[in-house]
Amino acid sequence: MIDLDDIDRGLLAALAEDATQNAGALGRKFGLSQPAAWRRIKRLTDSGAIAGRKLDLDREKLGFGVTVFLGVKLATKGRVSLEDFERAVSAIPEVQTIEHVLGMYDYRLRVVARDIADFERVLRRRVMTLPGVGNVEANVLLSEERRPGPLL
Repeated sequence: MIDLDDIDRGLLAALAEDATQNAGALGRKFGLSQPAAWRRIKRLTDSGAIAGRKLDLDREKLGFGVTVFLGVKLATKGRVSLEDFERAVSAIPEVQTIEHVLGMYDYRLRVVARDIADFERVLRRRVMTLPGVGNVEANVLLSEERRPGPLL
């Protein structure tokens, strides 16, 4: 765990909101010189507090209007390894996230599709044919409120 001061927390919050900000702009925002801001950002990155910077794509504008969360229960964990399932599901481009969870299901998948018919195709032809798949429960995303940023 890294020791953070108020400026570090402010830098993290600002970068979480807009990761394209450069060290000069961030320095001006927090009363630092560009080199001082850069050194702090580098320290946060080197420590692992900043794990990367991601591009946030608008799925709807790109033609993917449906997001479905799938709960997947493996039928036989002994005959099919978790690694086999994870490797196979990782090859499906419509599957955006794969979470190994504890509870009713073994995995939670976030799947995007162009529409419900496209999702049905992905479900029938790709997900249901994965090794070891038993029960699947689908929940269609109606709306989403994003709360980006670190919990500081």
